Amino acid sequence: MAKAPKANAVVGQSGGPTGVINASLVGVIEEARKHPEIEHLYGAVHAVAGMVKDDFVDLGKLPADTLEVVAASPSSAIATSRDKPDRDYCAKILEVFKKRNIRYFFYIGGNDSANTAHILNTMADEMNFDICSFHIPKTVDNDLLITDHCPGFGTAAKFEACALMGDDLDNRALPGVKIDVIMGRHAGFLTASSVLGRQRDDDGPHLVYVPERPISMDKFLGDVQGVLKKLGRCVVAVSEGICDADGVTWAKKLAEQAEVDAHGNIQLSGTGALADFLAGEVKSKLDVKRVRADTFGYLQRSFAGIQSAVDVDEARRCGREAVKLAMEHDNGSVAIRRTGNGANYAVELFRTELKNVAEKTKSMPDEFINAQGNGITDAFVEYAMPLVGELPRTEYLGNYPRV
Repeated sequence: MAKAPKANAVVGQSGGPTGVINASLVGVIEEARKHPEIEHLYGAVHAVAGMVKDDFVDLGKLPADTLEVVAASPSSAIATSRDKPDRDYCAKILEVFKKRNIRYFFYIGGNDSANTAHILNTMADEMNFDICSFHIPKTVDNDLLITDHCPGFGTAAKFEACALMGDDLDNRALPGVKIDVIMGRHAGFLTASSVLGRQRDDDGPHLVYVPERPISMDKFLGDVQGVLKKLGRCVVAVSEGICDADGVTWAKKLAEQAEVDAHGNIQLSGTGALADFLAGEVKSKLDVKRVRADTFGYLQRSFAGIQSAVDVDEARRCGREAVKLAMEHDNGSVAIRRTGNGANYAVELFRTELKNVAEKTKSMPDEFINAQGNGITDAFVEYAMPLVGELPRTEYLGNYPRV
């Protein structure tokens, strides 16, 4: 790329909010101030939806103490959008960019956001209007290619671990079957994180089901019955995207009038249908008196006060890195490479091509899922624990010797 132009920049937050997406935003703001090539930094209110409306806030003069509060805040500080821009949509954005002399575009989001950055960059080149277009990774699903993991996942995983720790203690106090439905349409990373808080041999979740492994109702009920016979209770973590043996999601089969989002996906989170269905099957087929089910829905994305220290630090670093890379490259996506694990956990950031991330997803590796398809292996725990950090300790006295 030629010498970085002196022009304005815009940053947007796209897709579902997370617990650390604002840390990436702050990283962009902090680093942009160090580069005279960036004259003004605008924040697009509601992402691309705000860009086409020329709806921006000035991010250049926010005081340092405000930035620290923003970085510690969940959700999207400048609001987000589920719009999936096509070329006509992007053409309108580029007209706004021209009007405001915006030549730097930073977009924090998932694979669709990477694709938006790719379309904008390609179209701008075709128009001989050079822009630097950079994608900053974000997703609680942890399903982006190339990067070892995604900012947003560690904090959401911490929520899952803490939630299941509490749920397991609740289930010990009043035994029965408890089913928790967790986000994860195609990838099971978040649901798998439910195991990270286990501290005793009989801690739940006792069964974990992810989208990567189909599960028939007979197999599901058999698994639950087996745990009940052994422990007298059972805690189950289920991805919203789990499939029947024929590969069709249970949620889709249940949806008589399926709600569809802007990307044409069946609405899975927040309906409660899957949780109610599974609970009903257990109660009727296994004759279990106490069966409860929860759908975590959007709680897991923007729960305040539960940020993973590693996650928020890496999210902020990714924002800074995008600005640095924009001074040298025409486009790209920031990615994370793990260079150490366990007590020696460390990462480095690098640039990958937008096309490598755009509209692509990854699944849980086979080594993270047990052979029975109903549990999570130690390999996943080793992978995920550094991203989550220290978890609360709990105690249960019911296993102590009787007197």
